[in-house]
Amino acid sequence: MANATTLPRAGRTARIRRISAAGIAATGAAAAILTLVPSSAQAAEPAAKSAGTTQAAAAAKSYPDNLDGWIRQSLDIMKAKGIPGTYDGLQRNIMRESSGNPNAQNNWDINAQNGTPSKGLLQMIQPTFDTYHVAGTSQSLTDPVANITAAANYAADRYGSIDNVDSAY
Repeated sequence: MANATTLPRAGRTARIRRISAAGIAATGAAAAILTLVPSSAQAAEPAAKSAGTTQAAAAAKSYPDNLDGWIRQSLDIMKAKGIPGTYDGLQRNIMRESSGNPNAQNNWDINAQNGTPSKGLLQMIQPTFDTYHVAGTSQSLTDPVANITAAANYAADRYGSIDNVDSAY
């Protein structure tokens, strides 16, 4: 094939246009193929698998009975239920609210003065916990996994994600 420097200017321009058109067509075909091939995120969760099955798989996993395990179990349930949040966002808020103590209780704020003290890792009051409770978790406000998961559900509704909850709220 002739070198581009030996072709007349008009010939070079036509050749460049043909090459560009071929490149665009190839890129378009590759993009179309990529949209048909599931990504790793899509492939990880078959469409036929229900949220209940995923939650059961999360429950079948073994988690340590400590803050790390509670957060990880909550994250698996949150993923199955479509509740956004990250490990870092949960841990940051837990440490600010309760220092990691699942039995922490606030007896001095306005909620406590009104008879509904904030409790648990993420300091929820009972009515908020009841409203945002996630099915499949304990009904106990101070159960670490139930508390984290309900609080993340509340934060998702109110702020978009537990990761968006700022210490200045």
